Amino acid sequence: MIDFISKIFGRDSTSSKNVAKERLRLVLVHDRASISPHMLNNLREDIIKVISSYMEIDESTMEVNLSQDERDVALVVNIPVTRLKRDYAGKA
Repeated sequence: MIDFISKIFGRDSTSSKNVAKERLRLVLVHDRASISPHMLNNLREDIIKVISSYMEIDESTMEVNLSQDERDVALVVNIPVTRLKRDYAGKA
């Protein structure tokens, strides 16, 4: 009964528990991959520079994360595209 009332009034402790668990998982992945926040930020800026020459993107909502399973680490990037550039400046 108390769980039901807590969920109705938005005090679901499992959601904050899951958020904390996900944050800890991300910290551990970054640590295991040996990538500093500074290096991840530089990587983000480089990705923005390359992608921006082909399309307009929403940098404010772009997400760059590392994901890890038992053996591998993956770079996961979510880039909202606002418009494709049809007149690519680098074409010969």
